[in-house]
Amino acid sequence: PATAVTGTVKNSHVSAMASRCRLTARFHRVHGTNVRLDTSRTRATRVESFANGLCFSQEPLAPGQIFLVEIEEKELGWCGHLRVGLTAHDPQSLEVVPEYSLPDLVNMGDTWVFAITRSHNRVTEDGEEARVRVQGSPWEPFLLIERVKIPRDTLVGRSRPRRYSHILDDLYKMNVLPATARRSRIGVLYAPQPDGTANMHIVINGEDMGPSARRLPTTRPLYAVVDVFASTKSVRVIPVEYGFPSLQTLCRLVIQKHIVHRLAIDGLDLPPPLKSFCKHE
Repeated sequence: PATAVTGTVKNSHVSAMASRCRLTARFHRVHGTNVRLDTSRTRATRVESFANGLCFSQEPLAPGQIFLVEIEEKELGWCGHLRVGLTAHDPQSLEVVPEYSLPDLVNMGDTWVFAITRSHNRVTEDGEEARVRVQGSPWEPFLLIERVKIPRDTLVGRSRPRRYSHILDDLYKMNVLPATARRSRIGVLYAPQPDGTANMHIVINGEDMGPSARRLPTTRPLYAVVDVFASTKSVRVIPVEYGFPSLQTLCRLVIQKHIVHRLAIDGLDLPPPLKSFCKHE
């Protein structure tokens, strides 16, 4: 009976998290002056200049809830890339949305934002250079961040399978699509700690970059920050379903693990919709 109750509580927590993620997987109505949102508020595009591209999550994040975006468009001619993080400032309370997340919003306090580059520095407790932690096989269905368990498949950005896509297959299998590339997926979350604070984690294409900031206060709601800056022109919010991976997803993982490259999927005796799903289109 105790086990059954525990299982029921866990399932309820997963269902509640999934429901919350669906509701909050959109941008706040308050944003930078150069940002245009689509009608669903799931796509943010910077229409002018390289700045004033600041966006926020619609609602504060729950502990362990990831706010995930995919880079949809790039713009040549600018230096710098997407910036993500967390803030304790309610966007609705801002008299003016800052021009930049770094340093403007950060200088307001209670804000932690990092610029995304091809390699993101991990931060350790004593400030020394961190060793790369083992992330687990890219074929494992879940990514474990401290006590937070997230379905990995949605987190991973994929290049579109085209004529020469097999050249990228080694990268595809290793989940190392460049962090600043189109279709790359970048998320931010906070993991509660025993002392009542939290660590902020940035996830890039299914890989946890480690604690990017430590001892964040959890006494105030924390909103996700997404700065559509410089060479990043447009991003889209990706809803993350918390729960058990579907049979379809598990089949895709097995198929992808054993093929030579994605073009080989076309030669398999599979229904066309499943082939498309396996290519992650």
